[in-house]
Amino acid sequence: MAKVKSLFRCSACSHEVAKWVGRCPACGAWGAIEESAAAPSTPAGAPAGRRALLPSTAAAPLSMIDSQHTRARPTGVSELDRVLGGGIVAGSVVLLSGEPGVGKSTLLLEVAHQWARRHDERALYVTAEESAGQVRLRADRTGAVHERVYLAAESDLATVLGHVEQVRPTLLVVDSVQTMLAADADGVIGGVTQVRTVTAALTSLAKASGIAVLLVGHVTKDGNVAGPRTLEHLVDVVLQFEGDKHSTLRMVRGVKNRFGSADEVGCFELHEDGIVCVSDPSGLFLHHRTGTVPGTAVTVAMDGKRPLLGEVQGLTVHTQVPAPRRAVSGLDYNRVSMVLAVLQSRCGVYLGKHDVYAATVGGMRLTEPSADLAVALAITSAVRDAPLREGMVILGEVGLAGEVRPVTGLRRRLAEAERLGFTEALVPPGLDRTGLSITVREAVSVRSALALSGLPKRSAESYVEAVD
Repeated sequence: MAKVKSLFRCSACSHEVAKWVGRCPACGAWGAIEESAAAPSTPAGAPAGRRALLPSTAAAPLSMIDSQHTRARPTGVSELDRVLGGGIVAGSVVLLSGEPGVGKSTLLLEVAHQWARRHDERALYVTAEESAGQVRLRADRTGAVHERVYLAAESDLATVLGHVEQVRPTLLVVDSVQTMLAADADGVIGGVTQVRTVTAALTSLAKASGIAVLLVGHVTKDGNVAGPRTLEHLVDVVLQFEGDKHSTLRMVRGVKNRFGSADEVGCFELHEDGIVCVSDPSGLFLHHRTGTVPGTAVTVAMDGKRPLLGEVQGLTVHTQVPAPRRAVSGLDYNRVSMVLAVLQSRCGVYLGKHDVYAATVGGMRLTEPSADLAVALAITSAVRDAPLREGMVILGEVGLAGEVRPVTGLRRRLAEAERLGFTEALVPPGLDRTGLSITVREAVSVRSALALSGLPKRSAESYVEAVD
């Protein structure tokens, strides 16, 4: 008889240990070590290797594989289709994660409504967090009521599978996977074992029946999907729903996508009467601009593959406090501090007696280095109380030596700025201007950028001539 050993494996990271411990030595998760039976050892004298099994389906040449069933079907929500790569693939599992109150349920209820209206097929919306009446009130408010959208307020996995057999939908929405209960699995609702079991069962359902499954996932305080890391490996697509509670802007980012690009971004606006796709987010960030004022500069950020124009604002206030205040909103605090140091050390812009405030508008976050030069010019414009030239967009990374470094996707950024009516660009050197009608001025350093920006000089500041 072959001996059967016991293995102790972490349910969060699959790390194996020789005996049970309370905390996984690999990932640090508490109570995640589970005992399982190991494969029996090979008896002495038995032939080496494993016995071959006859496969149920023979391997076929790749050229003979039919790819029609993997074609994406549009959901009717254009910005979500953009992130998914054209729509939802039959039999796929999509995980949408986000913070509480960001609008996940509102978005997926709209997806179910558009699916039923566009394809004339049934969609089943399962909620384990709210009552059926609460979901109906939201549907009335957002106009998502449709006769082919079915609703079930259930938290038991077996009951949900029964609803699927009765309704026979082509789209299943589960809100949320952390509140579902699998009676045949150990652990509490929302625990590692329960979440993994529920997700594995719904994934098997999708692959066997061809039903597209949309799962709502909670996030931790760090912004990661709650539950085991294997959860993201089980599903086909992982989307992150982001938004500031003080702004109506919402963004869906692709984190993983087996059917398309994983660096697309979809933009939405969340209102009381529902969620609306924003096809031109640059206009959303700049719609309030009526002219140039001191302390403002426009730059172009790349969010995935999408260029977005954003406004950087700077404000300086004279103070007698020995340690002036530095306040930053929507920007990287460390990079703003570095830009302030470069301005004072390399360009003679004295800020030792000024409180400095730097921010973005419209809820936009600019964390990439390409916004450094715009921050530098916005703050200098505020110090001198003089506006930049109207119609100018500013791009460039700033180094500690005061040089302006190139940024990626510069032509695509300038094309977006030109589309929105900007006529002049201040950029790093080395750009191929072929096909660009926008006036391009190249700056090799922050000093030369200040000279090219049209800001008035001060006697206390020295500049070098710009190289154009």
